Amino acid sequence: MRQISSEEMNSLDMNCKYFGLLPLQLMENAGAALAREIKATATGNRVAIVAGHGNNGGDALVAARHLDGYEVTVYLLGRSGDIATEEAKRNWDILKHLGFDLREVRDPSDLSLGEYDLVLDAIFGTGVHGNVKGLEAGAIDAINSAGKHVISVDIPSGLGTNKAVRADTVVTFHRPKPGLTGDVKVVDIGIPPEAEFIAGPGDLWLVGRRAAESRKGDSGRILVIGGGPYTGAPALTAMAALRAGADVVTVATPKSASSTIAGFSPNLIVRELSGDHLHPKDLSVLKDLIARHDVVVMGMGLGRDRETLEALAQIIPICGRTVIDADALMPDLPLKGIVTPHVGEFERISGICLYGTGYRERIAPLKKYAREKGLVVLLKGKAGLVSNLITDGEIVRANTNGNPGMTVGGTGDVLAGVTAAFFARTTAMRAATAAAFVNGRAGDMVYAEKDFGMVATDVIEKIPLAMRL
Repeated sequence: MRQISSEEMNSLDMNCKYFGLLPLQLMENAGAALAREIKATATGNRVAIVAGHGNNGGDALVAARHLDGYEVTVYLLGRSGDIATEEAKRNWDILKHLGFDLREVRDPSDLSLGEYDLVLDAIFGTGVHGNVKGLEAGAIDAINSAGKHVISVDIPSGLGTNKAVRADTVVTFHRPKPGLTGDVKVVDIGIPPEAEFIAGPGDLWLVGRRAAESRKGDSGRILVIGGGPYTGAPALTAMAALRAGADVVTVATPKSASSTIAGFSPNLIVRELSGDHLHPKDLSVLKDLIARHDVVVMGMGLGRDRETLEALAQIIPICGRTVIDADALMPDLPLKGIVTPHVGEFERISGICLYGTGYRERIAPLKKYAREKGLVVLLKGKAGLVSNLITDGEIVRANTNGNPGMTVGGTGDVLAGVTAAFFARTTAMRAATAAAFVNGRAGDMVYAEKDFGMVATDVIEKIPLAMRL
């Protein structure tokens, strides 16, 4: 079973909430699972729960309620007023109203754990970093020195830090977490496979946000190589990248298109190349530009002149992080990074026809192609429920938002720009998944206002709103 990191689990929790599966429901399921393990393990009926202020502690509070016939004492580290989440606070209040033995611990000496048959460790969940100090450190020492059977909730508290609980059993939720060894029980808490398959705001959260102390360039420098026969496409890509949070966007474009693109917005930096189409003689200029940018996105509006394809064949191998779209999606080019084809372009580069297929039938050939080529594929094109499929050859994700109005020209160029902006800050798979979600969400916002009167620039203007968590 594939492991899931703490940040991926947080992202999944956010997506579950977005789809209507509330944290309180998941906490109830987790607590019930903990209680079942305690009943199967405890050799006596006295149980001590040592709980922290987060949802890890909340899971244990639910477990207390399910331990009918057991003598349960809950030791909360610190004050109940400091409980951090609404769900954990609600379960504390339930136990309080029902008359459970609840104790607020101010000092580790208040933990008298030797008199119990089993200790449930619920101090910290995943995502704890640095040194554990103070009351929590003392509580971990008390648990380890009690000489009782210890069950840890999700992970042993403090795992990976200077001080951790020595658990006899770990009951972890949904998927195993990194670093777990020994007796580990992975339990189902009601998260359906679809919640890991369909993109949501949790995927956007994984991209991260601009730090308060960041400086120009820290959130990404994007180079757009496009234009020549067409001028609108690279401008749309560049503006979308800016709206998606990139700090600097440069458009490298043939001379014939440069003035038109520069006039699109004063926010764009335009570097004029030679002639009326991309040419191998532009390579010396482009090498310098590529070295000074974090991500290169190319293909929009370039056309398919023989000299343009020759230039691309030399450009792509020297790029680092790359998003390839439109006219750069050709079978004889050395594709890399993220490719963003629609169904027709995918057939062009792979020889695989996906016309008329449902999204489920598309998964296997997409995975195979991505795995063989070492790419992330972001496939555009509605197939039933799904608007986009994203795969790195192993994991497959789907985006289900978006609408028929987005068949208007230019929305694919917008998607490429958002993808490039996100790729400057995270991995290719995460960037492509989050970009598909944001692009479709922005399109839905426009569709609600303008129906089939939407245009691509409308979608660009909604990107900042679509990125709000």
